[in-house]
Amino acid sequence: MAFWSSTSVFTSKVPRKILFMFTLSLSVTYLFYSLMSCYNSLQFPLQENYVYQGRLVTEETTFVTLREKLYSTSPQGYLDEELIEVTAAAAEQTVAISTVKDNVETEQRTLDWVRNQAAPTKTAAVYQSPALEREHQEFSTTDNELRVNCTSDYGVKKLPQAIIIGVKKGGTRALLEALRVHPDIRAVGNEPHFFDRNYEKGLDWYRDLMPSTLEGQITMEKTPSYFVTSHAPKRIHTMARDIKLIIVVRNPVTRAISDYTQTLSKKPEIPTFEVLAFKNRTLGLIDASWSALRIGIYALHLETWMQYFPLAQMHFVSGERLIVDPAGEMGKVQDFLGLKRIVTDKHFYFNKTKGFPCLKKPEDSSTPRCLGKSKGRTHPKIDPDVIRRLHKFFKPFNMMFYQMTGQNFEWELEEGSDSRGSQN
Repeated sequence: MAFWSSTSVFTSKVPRKILFMFTLSLSVTYLFYSLMSCYNSLQFPLQENYVYQGRLVTEETTFVTLREKLYSTSPQGYLDEELIEVTAAAAEQTVAISTVKDNVETEQRTLDWVRNQAAPTKTAAVYQSPALEREHQEFSTTDNELRVNCTSDYGVKKLPQAIIIGVKKGGTRALLEALRVHPDIRAVGNEPHFFDRNYEKGLDWYRDLMPSTLEGQITMEKTPSYFVTSHAPKRIHTMARDIKLIIVVRNPVTRAISDYTQTLSKKPEIPTFEVLAFKNRTLGLIDASWSALRIGIYALHLETWMQYFPLAQMHFVSGERLIVDPAGEMGKVQDFLGLKRIVTDKHFYFNKTKGFPCLKKPEDSSTPRCLGKSKGRTHPKIDPDVIRRLHKFFKPFNMMFYQMTGQNFEWELEEGSDSRGSQN
């Protein structure tokens, strides 16, 4: 009986132990697969974070390289194979630091992804930047995000750091259009006339007119009437005392004839140039109050500007040399603005019909882009005696202007040239 009793106890306990072990084994197995499933579900978002982290750091560390390469290569503005390799190499190094060292597969996939984003085509590296910028904004919470786009939809609107303040009919439009070729200059196309006509609208209104700029780019505008507006210097100085000012000057006599020619095209009924230029031609009394002549008394206007700004913040461009040697004048302007000389003689083509240079793209053979029909009008024939008297009138003011600026524009050598058929 004892034997059978112990046997029954043994047989009753063994199945329970086996059942317990079997249940425990199933539980552990289930828990293991559950953990693995959770790990896999968490792993892929983490991997994406590494991808985006790699892209963000790569954009920041290679942006300078992209810009330098854009300058050092041909003026085409495209990124070549060497640049793509540099970008991919920088991306590889950055992603390798940010990813988990023992996760080789994840690292390789990340590198492949970055390379595919950077090197599909030459132009893709440029045109994909808005998409990269949007993803940057979505996945970065920092305040100082690096904007790598090149479109007007990105960047920040700023008050201008440089202004072309004059002079009318001196060549300001030609200068502005040439400057806009430079990748580090963003300029508003129309003349804002803020400091002479719209000042009451406030700086916020003025800033809103400006194009968006990226870090390192210069915001510019041009309004030639500022130079002859008495209250413009003080207003501009109040806005930015360290601003850079550019003045395009031209032989005052030629400039006056060009000014008259423009007005004549709009109002054919106005009196002749000779009638407007003199109060009394018999006595030789020149009417210096006529705006076409008053603008050309450069020394008088410059004296007002020098009360607020030093000459170091002013740059004077020769309107005559801007026509015969545009690349040379553009080089000086770029130096004054602290920019690399990107706009060179390769960007200009002399149009014999209009009588001044036109802009062209160095990388192709497309038709050069010239200024509008309002530029290049043929001047009316002016009495040589009138021109001689005007040169005599302006000569002392020109000498004073030369002394003030430290530059000799040699306008006296042009006496008599304006009596012949010339162009605006």
